[in-house]
Amino acid sequence: MDWHSRRISSILENALLEDKATSDATSRACIDAQQRATATILAKQECVLAGVGAVARILEIYEHLDREAIGHAEVISHGEIFDGVRLHKGQAIAVVRHNARVLLCCERVILNVLQRLSGIATYTRQFVDAIHGTNARILDTRKTVPGLRVLDKYAVRCGGGHNHRLDLSDGMLLKNNHVALAGSLSAALRKALQNRRSEMPVEVEVRNMPELEEALSNGAERIMLDNMTVEQVKSAVARIRAHSHPVPIEVSGGIRLDNVRAYGETGVDYISVGALTHSAVAVDLSMRIVPA
Repeated sequence: MDWHSRRISSILENALLEDKATSDATSRACIDAQQRATATILAKQECVLAGVGAVARILEIYEHLDREAIGHAEVISHGEIFDGVRLHKGQAIAVVRHNARVLLCCERVILNVLQRLSGIATYTRQFVDAIHGTNARILDTRKTVPGLRVLDKYAVRCGGGHNHRLDLSDGMLLKNNHVALAGSLSAALRKALQNRRSEMPVEVEVRNMPELEEALSNGAERIMLDNMTVEQVKSAVARIRAHSHPVPIEVSGGIRLDNVRAYGETGVDYISVGALTHSAVAVDLSMRIVPA
């Protein structure tokens, strides 16, 4: 992750502006402007870390926003602490030395980013672990917090998952609304194949065997089996594998931790899980700040 990219920097800067971090009334009133402090970021539960690189970048952006800020950040983390690593309860993520006011002003933004991204990474790793030994891979979706997609999808990768489409320009996926507006699945697929750019593969969402047959007979290059039972998926996989050309298979809809293993054992290539980003619970982290 390039934490200095314009896109990421904008997200982090907006978070500081939203919190009015440079106008912290409490810290300015009771903390001396010259005081130095040391902050330790701690994991309060077992989790998978994501977003540690944001710590230094948030402080750097704050220093740019607040011209009166004194000093610069020194962020220290152990060589074994990096995004994607499993943390134990009580384990230190990073130690930061800086001006005390600056640390207090940035505390919540730093924790919000780390807690959300680590929550997504932790939840993703649970799904990845659940299908270990199968040939399937866990995918995310576009069901992300508006404005935070690039961070949400990065966190999925930290948890061992893989990214589906980043945005609508990043791949072609014919869903039921496309089919309804085009008149039929075959009509929508034919137009997509004719009008696509750069030989972008066309994926088709199907909900039953008749739709699957129509998709295969009209040249679908990837199949998404949507909201099918495990037994229905097994039948669909057998049919697709018997097709004259290899077609990657994705399953989606209703995937949970208690059933993802069963879907993985059907022989699908991908399992997409919207819950990775729309239902992940933020992990519990804390920042302890003491005088330097």
